[in-house]
Amino acid sequence: MRATARIADVAFNTVDKLFIEAGHACATYQDKTLRDLRCKHLQLDEIWSFVYAKQKNVPTAKSAPKDAGDVWTWVAIDADSKLVPSWRIGDRTSETGLAFVDDLAMRLANRVQITSDGHRAYLEAIEGAFGGDVDYAQLVKVYGASPESMKGRYSPAECTGAHKERIEGNPDMKHVSTSIAERQNLTMRMSIRRFTRLTNAFSKKIEKHALSVALHYMHYNFARIHKTLRISPAMAAGVTDKLWSVADIVAMIDDSYNRNRAG
Repeated sequence: MRATARIADVAFNTVDKLFIEAGHACATYQDKTLRDLRCKHLQLDEIWSFVYAKQKNVPTAKSAPKDAGDVWTWVAIDADSKLVPSWRIGDRTSETGLAFVDDLAMRLANRVQITSDGHRAYLEAIEGAFGGDVDYAQLVKVYGASPESMKGRYSPAECTGAHKERIEGNPDMKHVSTSIAERQNLTMRMSIRRFTRLTNAFSKKIEKHALSVALHYMHYNFARIHKTLRISPAMAAGVTDKLWSVADIVAMIDDSYNRNRAG
């Protein structure tokens, strides 16, 4: 944001205000548009980040806000169209998981197959949101002990195996995978500066953290061509019939701003 202010030769507060307006407009547009989706195979996962300070440093941080510390972004991705229909910012508890899956369920027009990792919060959340009207399986990974040389670093313990578990319905086991969701996590880390590790670009407020995710998914879903599909995820999912440009996103943000002023 500071680089943008320097390039455009405007005040940082001007960029900050525009970012907030754009983030809210993107969140509202996608909330209204991503409905009655006919997804078939969904993959669910969570990605870690933090706000203001890492959790272990919050007790000694100066003027830390209430939501400082670890933050998780729960994400659902359609394995076929690569559309991200729902996400949720929060902690990693069952309450956040239930709110996330409830929102996802309301956006779907048909029965789907869902795959998640072995996080126990998904069991209660998916049962609560879908009941028995879902084909659900978990891909449970088994990790070995971390070598002494890797303790305290970002590299996870070595994955020594994985097994598929049917949880509900009749999931097709050949589609039980979380690889697309995990690859999407990398897209977030590479595309959203606030998620980049070992920088000073981390979010200072959770509200702006959430807005940055909404802005990212507006571009990802509508204006970014997927290399395999050769069209945008929103086009592949039948949400739109055209590839959006950045100018289209700007026009949508302008319309939202004008409506809010008029209202």
